[in-house]
Amino acid sequence: MPKRKQPTPGKRPLPSLPNTHSSIVNNRARTELCMPRAAFINLPLHTGHPPAYLVRRMIKLSHAMCKVIVDEHGSAELLRRLSDPLWFQAFGCVLGFDWHSSGVTTVVTGILKQSLKADIHGISIAGGKGRKATSAIHDIPVLADNFGLSTQKTESILRASRMSAKVDSAAVQDGYSLYHHVILFDERGDWAVVQQGMNPENRMARRYHWLSEGLQNFVLQPHAGIISLTRAQNVLDMTAAESQENQKTSLDLARGDTNNMRTSVYKLTSANTLDRWISQQVPDIAGYEMPRRLNWDLFRRIYDVQPKNYEELLSMPGVGAATIRALALISDLIYGTKASWSDPVKYSFAHGGKDGVPHPVARKVYDESIQYLFAAIEGAELDRQDRTNSLRKLAQFSQSMFPDKQVTNTS
Repeated sequence: MPKRKQPTPGKRPLPSLPNTHSSIVNNRARTELCMPRAAFINLPLHTGHPPAYLVRRMIKLSHAMCKVIVDEHGSAELLRRLSDPLWFQAFGCVLGFDWHSSGVTTVVTGILKQSLKADIHGISIAGGKGRKATSAIHDIPVLADNFGLSTQKTESILRASRMSAKVDSAAVQDGYSLYHHVILFDERGDWAVVQQGMNPENRMARRYHWLSEGLQNFVLQPHAGIISLTRAQNVLDMTAAESQENQKTSLDLARGDTNNMRTSVYKLTSANTLDRWISQQVPDIAGYEMPRRLNWDLFRRIYDVQPKNYEELLSMPGVGAATIRALALISDLIYGTKASWSDPVKYSFAHGGKDGVPHPVARKVYDESIQYLFAAIEGAELDRQDRTNSLRKLAQFSQSMFPDKQVTNTS
């Protein structure tokens, strides 16, 4: 097992983890949180790569800043920070990347993959963009073995990788297709997931953050944060608290006679049922569209397995967006157990609020994240030019988020 180097004495300590973040870790199911469940940044799709000289600088800076955080507060604190959408975005800006681009996600995680060292930071990272995302399942056992993690903890990390991807592609149906997935974990088996989806219609990206700390299960408000441009319409969110009764009915349907499912699907595609929807003034019939094709062999397998709960149902091979949607619609429109059709994104860095735009991020949370990054830069082993450039980038990011706010460059 790699031995992490001991903290360097004489370094300026980072601020302690504030109660705002502890609140969201320990109270994920609460309606109102001290820190937003999700934050918002405009993320236009970005293609291309940063120049080699910038990559080298980013690796050096990332290594130094992460070392300061781990030395002061441990690897679990770094995982918490990376699961915070605002902090992650500001961190990417400090490293030198265009803060409002979707490329922040792929570049920052790629830099972390090169800069994080198991013997120094106590954290390993698996996955990536495109085909590399699927490599996480093969890389996790090797990296976990280097830490000396037990089989049980290794399986827990593997499950986190699989389930986080399954939830954001099937249980939360927001129109964004996942193309990037990484999981970071430490020598105790704690983990964080950062993954991103794209919407080819509006050419925008959406990033999802997960954290093992405080996670009750994978199907009840599991996200540490979500970043997106706008709130989408007709988003089926089976992880919302409002969808819990629908989950139970969906599970009962899936474990029941397949012929009953066929009958229910027929009812939902009949003209009489559509007329009833209209008479009840359903706001948007298109949002309730039944999948055109269903795998009935899969439903027979589900019947044979008899999954114990909704999470186990979702985890079954072959169960994807179409299966989850069909069960949710039947449960909602025939049996009356409502599902949530609200986009889980709730917060924005935009000023004010308007239809389709999430609410602004709390200024207090923003201030704490920025000051934490300032302290990490000042405590890192960097030359004066790198430190000055990093502080300037952070000040520019701060000014772009809140133009009326004055940020002091302490270099």
